[in-house]
Amino acid sequence: MKKLLSKSLSFRFTILALPLMLLWGYKEIQNQFLQPQAILVLGGSTTKLEREKFTADFARKHPTLPIWISGGSPPRVTRQVFVKAGINTKRLHLDYEANNTVENFTTIVEDLKEHGIKSVYLITSDFHMRRATVVGEIVLGSQGINFKPVSVPSEHSPEPIAKSIRDGVRAILWVATGYTGAEGAKYRR
Repeated sequence: MKKLLSKSLSFRFTILALPLMLLWGYKEIQNQFLQPQAILVLGGSTTKLEREKFTADFARKHPTLPIWISGGSPPRVTRQVFVKAGINTKRLHLDYEANNTVENFTTIVEDLKEHGIKSVYLITSDFHMRRATVVGEIVLGSQGINFKPVSVPSEHSPEPIAKSIRDGVRAILWVATGYTGAEGAKYRR
């Protein structure tokens, strides 16, 4: 009897889960064929300009894509990196409203939508990519924007998973309320 009940529950779960699995699979297949329409760079607190230099090289390989940078080095320094790499600075969209990873996404997502961007290359450091992916799935995904992660190599260890969980919760809070959870509180990148 237990075996029959177990098989019955298993069958019911499969029937209920199948549409979700098919939908997820369809979305994944669709994402694979949706070419990014822009480059989105999450600025960091690094002084070596690794993300900017990496992005300038990446942008040379994708000469038609606009480049959105959220945070990072001062505008003058950022522009110099791209000019030195031969990138037209008219491709740059610089945003310095963000104070943390969640805000890197929440302060720029409306601009991406307004420009009809449905897919981006997401560039950040390899040690930061897990957290950026969690937040990006929630914030960008809530607005119908897909992304393909592109990691900037570094010698840093991956961030603790607790940061990804914390920022994932903050991203969900933003989707639900428009509030990031950072206002009025000390928060470290």
